This record gives sequence, structure tokens and C-alpha cells, in this order.
Amino acid sequence: MTSLSSFLGTLMATLQSHPICKQATVVETKVFSSDQFFLKVRAELTGENLFQARIYYNQGHIDYAYQLFADLPILRWDNKEEFRHLETYPHHHHDEHGNVRPSRLTGDPVRDIEIVLHDVSVFISGSPAS
Repeated sequence: MTSLSSFLGTLMATLQSHPICKQATVVETKVFSSDQFFLKVRAELTGENLFQARIYYNQGHIDYAYQLFADLPILRWDNKEEFRHLETYPHHHHDEHGNVRPSRLTGDPVRDIEIVLHDVSVFISGSPAS
């Protein structure tokens, strides 16, 4: 999957079919070339929460940021190249207390969106994480 339309289609379909998602919207897309693009989608979730996914694809490299938020960020996942001490570098997770932890994400948005939505569902429900 290496095109804006394929990434966008998969992310939107996954969000729209997820039980915690009330509505998903494409916020922004930019195509720089056939192998470089950016997308941002946002979803209204159950309760007062919002979810946002940002993907920047450049010649096979993917930068991502996923965020659960209300008025302020609550949970975040990204692969910004910081926190070199983590065994999952550059992938990391910012929890609801602001702690930075290792992340199960790999940079594959098709796989990762499922993991993130599962973790968000668990967080929203108040159930212990699995």
C-alpha cells in the first residue's frame, strides 16, 4: 500500500466500522509527488473524545502520529525520532499521565490503527489494558 487513496481508504474504513467511532472525517490531504503525501483524519468517538491520525509517507518511509484527545491530548502514539533509550525506538506512546513508554506500533498504518483503536477502546471503557 503506497498511495494516498489506499492509505486513506483503509484508515477511513477501519475508523467508520469501529464500534467506538460515531463519525470520521478527512481533515487534510496533500500530494507532493507519486511517492510522497500527507493525510490527516479525525473521528468523533463515544463520549466527548476525538481521535486523530496523521500519516506522512515519503518514498517508503512513514511518519505517523495518532492521538486521543478532548480539550487536551490524552493518549498519543508516534515515531518522532526522540526517546532513543526506549527499546522500541523510534516508536513510542505518551500515556494519560504524560509518561513516555515503549510502543507496540511498527509504522504500518494498516496494522497499527487496529492496535491503537483497541487501546483507545480499553482506555475509554475503563477496563484494564490487555
